[in-house]
Amino acid sequence: MNDNTGRISRRDFGKVSAAAGFAALTARAARAETNVDTLRVGLIGCGGQGTNNITSFLQGNENVQVIALADTFEDRLNSCRERLEGHDNPQVAGQTNIDDAHCFVGLDAYQQLLETDVDVVLQATPPYATARHIEAIIDAGKHIFSEKPIAVDPVGVRRVMAAADKAEEQGLSFVAGTQRRHAIDYIETIKQIQDGAIGDIVAMRAHWRGGIPFALEHEEGWSDLEWRIRSWIPHNWTSGANIVEQHIHNIDVMNWVKGDHPTSVVASGGRAWLPDEDRYGDIWDNFSCEYEYADGTRMFSFSRWWPRDAAGGVFEEVMGSEGVSNCRDMAESGVDPYVQEQINLVKSIRNEGPYINEGRQVAESTLTAMMGRMSAYTGQRVSWEEALESDLSLDPGELDWDRDYPVPPVPSPAD
Repeated sequence: MNDNTGRISRRDFGKVSAAAGFAALTARAARAETNVDTLRVGLIGCGGQGTNNITSFLQGNENVQVIALADTFEDRLNSCRERLEGHDNPQVAGQTNIDDAHCFVGLDAYQQLLETDVDVVLQATPPYATARHIEAIIDAGKHIFSEKPIAVDPVGVRRVMAAADKAEEQGLSFVAGTQRRHAIDYIETIKQIQDGAIGDIVAMRAHWRGGIPFALEHEEGWSDLEWRIRSWIPHNWTSGANIVEQHIHNIDVMNWVKGDHPTSVVASGGRAWLPDEDRYGDIWDNFSCEYEYADGTRMFSFSRWWPRDAAGGVFEEVMGSEGVSNCRDMAESGVDPYVQEQINLVKSIRNEGPYINEGRQVAESTLTAMMGRMSAYTGQRVSWEEALESDLSLDPGELDWDRDYPVPPVPSPAD
């Protein structure tokens, strides 16, 4: 199928979007007027990554204040609160003002936080909940930072794409956790690559290779659901598997270099090291993918979680007709990109920098990773359109502490 189906030219797009663009600029200007004073910030998902995100937000910005926390589990929330309030950086501790009434725990904690007067929400829950939370945050009229990936299945990707469009209409800023997009060495190098610094792009490769991630034992007193959520990495429905949950970073860089998403993928992989037992879920531990872009360029993607990865590494590489680049070798590094992405979010909100809405961008990179998983699990070539239009949903239905969540069989192309 032609990947350009349903697209319009740049010239036509400019004509039909002028009015919409003016409306969006007006909405952003109006919203900025309400955010000239201290921005009130809430965090949904108080685990290690969420705590790091909110810390970076406070380190990078002034006239901001974290006032609300939400997490499924009280111990996670309390740990995050203690770290923020007792932080040795006075800019972090001094911009933390959380009272007990703004601490929300449970499966509906995110909804309670959204009923407060926060202006900005940082979303850092496991991927199974991300699409639902993004949708709710934007429906509530809040600016958003969301960790990647933004979904675990195509149904979730489409929900986020629609939410990102709504954010644009309302003038809401949306920054995603693909922090390489905010790293000056990546930004300047990729611009030079796109300007022809290494000639025509011949091929690309992306790797994420590391050791086996955490998989918790079932502790006494935990329900089945609590175990699955606390030990979320080993399950397709909670993490999306390593190709989606981690390798999205490298895949996102490849899409950035090309300025587009692939048209198709052929993939394989398997489960070589993870013990075949309940604790390690139903994910594969390695994926090898060959993506094709519209102009015929191939991108070779490799991701794995193995315990003895002597050749481990996380990198991107672009091979051109006149040279090779690792996508960050033509400039010096700058501010920590985890901090810079939060600075850029606040500047977007306050109209002190360009407006940012990375919702569709991160949704496309998530789907790119996802179509690799879909191809590997089925043994079939998967096109962009097939992935985008797929009705595949990994949602287990209503979450219930009293219900069991049995692990399905490990996917097999032979099924």
